Amino acid sequence: MSYVFTLKYQLATEDCEHEQLVERLAEAGCDDATIGVGQPGRIALAFTRDSANADSAILSALQDVKHAILTACLIEVVSILSA
Repeated sequence: MSYVFTLKYQLATEDCEHEQLVERLAEAGCDDATIGVGQPGRIALAFTRDSANADSAILSALQDVKHAILTACLIEVVSILSA
């Protein structure tokens, strides 16, 4: 089943280069997310992730983002739905 959710993060100053972030996120497995960088110092990732349940979908996305951006601080998880 697919789950749709958004993770919003506060970024450290050294992690605000958008092109590098997008590349690192794709390499870390976040290629199932649409990435938004409209607010300075923040990033939002809208995922549609296949998983057995919502918890495992979110946890795997959290791990992937943390692998790509070590200094990212999670500020919000929104719109947890099955698609």
